[in-house]
Amino acid sequence: MALLSINELLPIQILLEVFTHVPARQLLLRCRPVCSLWRNLIDTVTLWKLKSLRDGFITEDWDQPVADWKSFYFLCILRRNLLRNPCAEEGMTAWHIDANGGDEWKVESLPGACGTDFPSPHVRNYFSTSYELCLKSQMVNLKAKGYWEELMDEVRPDIVVTDWYAGRADCGCTYRIRVQLLSADYIALASFEPPPVTIPQWNDATWTEVTHTFSDYPRGVRHILFQHGGKDTQFWAGWYGPRVTNSSIVISTKVTRNPAPSTSQHRPRW
Repeated sequence: MALLSINELLPIQILLEVFTHVPARQLLLRCRPVCSLWRNLIDTVTLWKLKSLRDGFITEDWDQPVADWKSFYFLCILRRNLLRNPCAEEGMTAWHIDANGGDEWKVESLPGACGTDFPSPHVRNYFSTSYELCLKSQMVNLKAKGYWEELMDEVRPDIVVTDWYAGRADCGCTYRIRVQLLSADYIALASFEPPPVTIPQWNDATWTEVTHTFSDYPRGVRHILFQHGGKDTQFWAGWYGPRVTNSSIVISTKVTRNPAPSTSQHRPRW
């Protein structure tokens, strides 16, 4: 009696259902090379749409256009803030100090002297600057975070950058931010560097959000440099410069445009 293969025993719909329960990385690395039938099923829109529905990334009534469901699914499971310690819960951990002027960087608790509460109760601390320039930065390695080269080059998902700053009510200050998309050789391919913001003395100390979205950037983005800081305008000893917290870099799940032609598969190099 001849033995039947699993492909002969199970209808395609059952195989698809089984694949929805297999982790995405294993689907691409272990299952896809098995045979042409499995490769074709794993490459179908249906599978990745079913996995997105099963994992709660979309609902039954989802009606937004998605050009690449496989990329959409991976962007969903990878979605998170790529900056470490954005709210000073771990002191200065993960931040590189680029300039430490005056009385240097300091971590303080909200609302702080002459300050106001943050809009979200989950944010409890902030980084405070001094009377000479204070700058700190993080360099994000996209491949180390799980974003493979084909994804960044062919799909080029939106990169959303956010930062929050506030001044002390009793002192003026200047805030600045610079974010760059860098190549593997750390060449800047796109930048966000608005003019510094000067807050006058006797301000209301409210927190202000800065946000920028990188879209349709050049191929070759492999790192993201995030830098921010500032100083006070009164030259007072202590920490009277701008306060910053709740910074973020998030790779968007929005995949609405068709990927550029490519001879390579959108497969992560795990």
